[in-house]
Order: sequence, then C-alpha cells, then structure tokens
Amino acid sequence: MNRINLVRASSIFGIIVLIAVFVSCKEAKKTEEATTESSEEVMSSDEPFFEISLAQWSMHRMIWEGEADPYNFAKMANEWGFTGLEYVSALYNPELADANYSEEAMAAFVKRSNEEAEKYGMKNLLIMIDGQGNLAVSDEKERNEAVERHHKWVDAAAAMGCHAIRVNLAGSDVPEEWTANSIDGLTKLATYAKDKNINIIVENHGGLSSNAAMVAEVMNKVNMSNCGTLPDFGNFCIKRKDPKDYGAGCAEMYDIYKGVEELMVHAKAVSAKSHNFDADGNETEIDYVRMLQLVKDAGYSGHIGVEYEGSELSEEEGILATKELLLNAAKKVN
Repeated sequence: MNRINLVRASSIFGIIVLIAVFVSCKEAKKTEEATTESSEEVMSSDEPFFEISLAQWSMHRMIWEGEADPYNFAKMANEWGFTGLEYVSALYNPELADANYSEEAMAAFVKRSNEEAEKYGMKNLLIMIDGQGNLAVSDEKERNEAVERHHKWVDAAAAMGCHAIRVNLAGSDVPEEWTANSIDGLTKLATYAKDKNINIIVENHGGLSSNAAMVAEVMNKVNMSNCGTLPDFGNFCIKRKDPKDYGAGCAEMYDIYKGVEELMVHAKAVSAKSHNFDADGNETEIDYVRMLQLVKDAGYSGHIGVEYEGSELSEEEGILATKELLLNAAKKVN
C-alpha cells in the first residue's frame, strides 16, 4: 500500500472510531437515564412493603351489639379496602367459642367462611384462638387438654387455607415454670399442626407473654419451623394494677419498641394495634413509623393486620384511620 492510500485508510479508520465512540456514549447516556428513571420510580412508589389485613377483633363491638354478623367479615373487609382476613374464634358464640362445640357447627363455620372469602376475593390468613385453655398452665393434664382443644382450630385453619392459628401463652406467673410449660405446650401443638402446614404463632397478649425476651427464648428452645410469633404493637403490659379492671392501667410495662424488635426475629404475622389518634392522624401512644421500620428491618413483607381497639372513634372510623396511618407511615420508612 502506497503512502497516500495509507493516509486515507488511517483517516477513514479514525472517523469510524469517532462514530463508534459517539454512538457508545449516546447509548450509555440512554442507559443511565433509563436506570435513573427506574430508580426514581422505585423511590417514588406509593406501594408499601407489606399487604394490609383486617383483624376481626376490630369489629367485636359491632358483632356483640348485633350491628354486624360475623359472617359479613369478608364483605365488610373488602369494602374497606383490605385483602386478608384474620378471624377471631370468640366472635362466633355460642356455637364455636366454648369447649362444647359440635363438629357440625365447625364444618358449617369453615364452609360459610370459605364461601364468603371466595365471593369477595379475600384471603384467609389466620384464626385468633381464645377461650380454649391455657397452654402454659403448670398442671400437665390441664395443659394437654388445652393443646387438644386447639386441634380442631388447627384443622379448621387448614380447611380454610389459612397459614396459622394465633394462640395465647397464659398460665403460670412464675417465670421458670411459665417457660417450661410454654415450651411443652407449643411443641405438642406445633407437632400436631406441622403435617397440616399450619403455623402456631404466639402474640404478646398480657402476663409473661408480654415479656418479649422470654417469648423469644421459648421460640429458640421450641425450635420448630412452624412455631413463631405475632408481634402486636401495643400488648406489652405484663402486670395490670387491677387484673379485674382493664381500665385501671398497667403496673409493669415492657418497652414496646424493644419488644417488637425481639419478637420480629420469629414473626409470621404482625398486628398494628391502635386506640386513639391526634389531629394529624397519628396514634397517640405508638410511633408507627418507628414500628414499621423495625418490621421492615427484620425482612418482613407479609400482611400487617389492623386491630383497632379505641373508643373515641366508631369501629369503622378507627379501622379506616389505622389503615390510613399504616399507608402514610410506610412512605416514611427507609
């Protein structure tokens, strides 16, 4: 190749390189802009990191006063914008709440609840069990009977497509006894529930069950994949001033934020308790942003159940106020 042709070839090659660099930079800029836009979309998303369910206890006054049928739970929850249902066994008196239930009544409960949930596109999540005996009582015979009385609810939860039943760890007030009794009762019940794919979850619900460190210790010692916790934002009173008068106040309170953080390690559900709200819609005693940050930091992304227990608002107003607070608080979580 002569000198003139060599120069021409070099010039052409240089132009090609410049064009390639220009195109490459342009494409890189497009990619960067697209990535930035995508990141901005994620950052500006209004979708919370969790789904919102409704705890049926939020409607207990409506049901007890005859203003609502417990079997309208799915319909009403759907109308209020919820996606999941958390049933309460004690709201189906008298046919299911006490020990003298009938198999026919339980079958009817399961059938109708499933029909209503399907009709309104709702998801059955769990059943909160009360009045079926103390799982942490020191008398072994009584404890075993309580475990057995929970069996029918495990079966019902499985038939309804729920993932869990919530139980209470009431019983002894002596820490060492309570711990040993809880481990025994939960292990027996979780063993029964394991093959049915049902979780046994413990809520901080008064007494020593509101001592989150002790509950966490029990969870570690039970050490079963289908045994966990249901942290409630507000139920951390260990001892009341007057056990017979709920309104008398709390004599011994566990730190609610420390408690939720400790229970979240084993959480399979979460309960957003609320009572009263200020002018800005915030719960007057619970920092929801702080609570949700603890929930998110634990890696939880399941349902959070609204559980309104206040008296200043009607139950419907309180339910909707709690739901709105959850959504607003979620936007402020990192």
